[in-house]
Amino acid sequence: MAGGGDAPRVPLHALLRAVNALLQQRRYHAALAVLKGFRNGAVYGAKIRGPHALVMTFLFKSGSLREKLKSIAQATYTHSRNLAYFVFTYKGLMALQSQLQGKKIPFHTFFAACIGGWLVFRENNPINNQIIMYLLSRVLFGLSRLAVEKGYVPQPKRDPFPLIAALLWGTVLWLFEYHRQTLQPSLQSSMTYLYEDSDVWHDISDFLIYNRTTDSK
Repeated sequence: MAGGGDAPRVPLHALLRAVNALLQQRRYHAALAVLKGFRNGAVYGAKIRGPHALVMTFLFKSGSLREKLKSIAQATYTHSRNLAYFVFTYKGLMALQSQLQGKKIPFHTFFAACIGGWLVFRENNPINNQIIMYLLSRVLFGLSRLAVEKGYVPQPKRDPFPLIAALLWGTVLWLFEYHRQTLQPSLQSSMTYLYEDSDVWHDISDFLIYNRTTDSK
C-alpha cells in the first residue's frame, strides 16, 4: 500500500489532453509558432544536409570510416542547428514587431530575416557558404521574375532559360580552368572528378571500376 506522501500520478491521456488544449489557445499561438519553427528548422536541416554530406564525403573525401562519419555528423548538426536558430530568430522577431505595431507589414519580413541572417549565418564556413550560394541563385531568379511581373523589365519574347544555361556553363568552366580558386571547394571537387579525372587512366580497373588506381588502395 502506497504511503500518504506519494504524489498522485497524472494519466498519460490526461496529460496529452492538457497539452492539446494548450496548443489550441490562440493567445499562445505566436510563441508556439516560434517553437515549432525551431523544430522544423532542425528537422529540415538534418534532412537536407545528411544525405548531401553522406554522398559528398564518400565520393570526394579521404580518411578512415570513423573520420568520414564524424564529418557527416558534424555537417548535419551544423546545418540543422543553424536553420533552427534562424527560424526561431526570424519568427520571434516577426511576432515581436507585429505585437508592437499591431499589424504585419512587408518591412517586418526583411528586417527580421536580415537580423537572423546576420546573427546565424555571418560566419564564412563551408556550411553557411553553401546555404548562401544556394539562396543567391534562387534570389536572382526570383528578382528577375518579379521585375518582369512588375513591368520594370519587358516580358521576353522567347524563353531566356536556354541562353542563361549556356552562359552559366560557359562561365563556370572558364572559371574552373583559369580561376579555380574563385569557386566553392565542393564545386571544385565535383568538376575535378568530372573533367580532369576522366582524362587519366592506366588500365581497365581505373577506366571503368575506379576513378583512380590509388582510390582502391
